[in-house]
Amino acid sequence: MKRTVVSLSLIALLASACTIESQHAPDPGASTGAGITGAATAQGAERSTTLGKQASGAREHAAGVQSYAAPMPGIMPPVVRHFPAPMPPAADRERYQALESNPLRLVAEAPVSTFSIDVDTGSYSNVRRMLVAGRLPPKDAVRVEEMINYFPYAYAGPRKGEPFAVHAEMVDSPWREGARLLRIGIKGEDRARESLPPSNLVFLVDVSGSMHSADKLPLLKSSLKLLAQRLRPQDRISIVTYASGTKLALPATAGDDRLAIVNAIDALQAGGSTAGASGIELAYRTAQQAWIAGGINRILLATDGDFNVGVTDFGQLKAMVEEKRKSGIALSTLGFGGGNYNEHLMEQLADAGDGAYSYIDSLMEAHKVLVNEASSTLETIARDVKIQVEFNPARVAEYRLIGYENRMLAREDFNNDRVDAGDIGAGHTVTALYELTLAGAPGYIDPPRYDGNAMAAGGQPKRSARDGTRGGAMGSSNAAAVAGEFAFVKLRYKRPGEGDSILMTRPVTNDDVRRLDSADADSRFAIAVAGFGQLLRGGQYMGDWNWQAVRSLASDARGEDTFGYRSEFLRLVDLAASLETRTPPTGRAGG
Repeated sequence: MKRTVVSLSLIALLASACTIESQHAPDPGASTGAGITGAATAQGAERSTTLGKQASGAREHAAGVQSYAAPMPGIMPPVVRHFPAPMPPAADRERYQALESNPLRLVAEAPVSTFSIDVDTGSYSNVRRMLVAGRLPPKDAVRVEEMINYFPYAYAGPRKGEPFAVHAEMVDSPWREGARLLRIGIKGEDRARESLPPSNLVFLVDVSGSMHSADKLPLLKSSLKLLAQRLRPQDRISIVTYASGTKLALPATAGDDRLAIVNAIDALQAGGSTAGASGIELAYRTAQQAWIAGGINRILLATDGDFNVGVTDFGQLKAMVEEKRKSGIALSTLGFGGGNYNEHLMEQLADAGDGAYSYIDSLMEAHKVLVNEASSTLETIARDVKIQVEFNPARVAEYRLIGYENRMLAREDFNNDRVDAGDIGAGHTVTALYELTLAGAPGYIDPPRYDGNAMAAGGQPKRSARDGTRGGAMGSSNAAAVAGEFAFVKLRYKRPGEGDSILMTRPVTNDDVRRLDSADADSRFAIAVAGFGQLLRGGQYMGDWNWQAVRSLASDARGEDTFGYRSEFLRLVDLAASLETRTPPTGRAGG
């Protein structure tokens, strides 16, 4: 009698808890490589109906591999069916844009730094979600500028007739002896909600199956109700939904018809796939039909960002929004939930749509974005805002911009009004930080041994006949007047509806220099948050600075803290310190 030879690998597979079914005919399900039992198939179908694309992704990941034992004479080979592989951790299915921290620059080689402002705050609340859930965020989820700009700062407002004011302050760096931090702050003109122009708001709501969980559609509906309570009679609100198809769930409705608005919100239910591109098309048509001349015309896209039907290509979706913003209708994004969250898409669509990206992890955050900061969320007071900083090589040797990695612009883009940049809403504050090494101080990079441009015959430093500085670095007729400047800050912006930009400038001089302990609370707190974000990204440039140093600096700089945001930040620092102590971070190198 012949014996079947069973390989050791098959024995190992059998020992790992798989089931074997003898079949007289091939199983159609097995032939597709699905590798799940009939019961599991039924369960998967049910989950597909109720959970939509989230379950679909789970089934795709769980697809098993079938293998066969050696056949007995006259008998079909038994199918070895493996139990579904475990789902990957939630964080592994979330999508973030890969960003490398801005590199250090030598002023002698690259004296000018140019970037677009950023008023997004979504990274902070998304990081908070992960810390509260008991895990450190992946490096790419941390955008330091969004961490800093989450907090309001009490910068002085603009002069009459100007949309915002520009401030600068330079203090000692707390994490590197001898270095300085240059803080550039922008304060937008503040306006009371009651004084805003009439609003034409279109909420584009994802009601696909993946929005079923409590932190998605149910939280989204509660958030919309908060805004609905603040709408005025002159405002209009529409609701467009999308799942397997699109629907106008609420035509343009007066803001004081709260019963109709709330009933439409309550009727929203999750189910189906996600045809996001079709929803965007309908939302823009709806906004155009309800257009308010001279008013606020804005779409607010609320979703987990997991588009999987129709146009799903990232580049195509972004290009679609870039084209449609020419209509004068802005698009902002509100992110919800986790597990399959596509943060990369949410942040970039808001950027393309001349809007802001926020992440809603709680009803408190919804209240912050849609109630406390409604003016800055809805009304744009300045468009295409760009910053360009030129450093004086006679006083600054090295610099690096902290954050803004995906907002960097070419030097020539600053004067090109066709290049898109960030927008500022009413009352917005925007903060940017540079770390500087002053001329003559120890830096990250050794000075060159051979520098023909800066050395005269005999090895002595050359001096310019015009300005008296090494190598004639200033090279202009006003060199004597600017020799004492550390940097020169230039800012360009457009007024809404206008095509030509306006230039603002501000030098950074000795008058702007402070000791860290005598700097205002806003500067010290912003620096603490910047340190926190950099530590979460791996702390490449942070030296021995640690969580306790972050907490100490932030604790002394809480100020009035009207809404408690800064006190909450201290608790997040404690959480991060505890989590890193328990689980050493991996894959989070950076600065």
